[in-house]
Amino acid sequence: MRLDVLYFAWLRERIGLPREAVETEATTVRELVAELAARDDWHAAAFADMTAVRAAVDQVLTDLDAPLAGAREVAFFPPMTGG
Repeated sequence: MRLDVLYFAWLRERIGLPREAVETEATTVRELVAELAARDDWHAAAFADMTAVRAAVDQVLTDLDAPLAGAREVAFFPPMTGG
């Protein structure tokens, strides 16, 4: 499956890309994170602490166990704060 993966804020800075097209066999967001973290040191650093990362599948906020079947886009970003 091909997915567009988007990175925001410090995730984008650590990985060095705002987005990338990914070929993956992952069936959940958690599996996608594991695949991405295994790619290189930049991805590993970005996903080292998943308590500081939120995910959205096709622009819907979700958890790490969300399925990816039929998804076109996964976005990763830090938790939002108000103020």
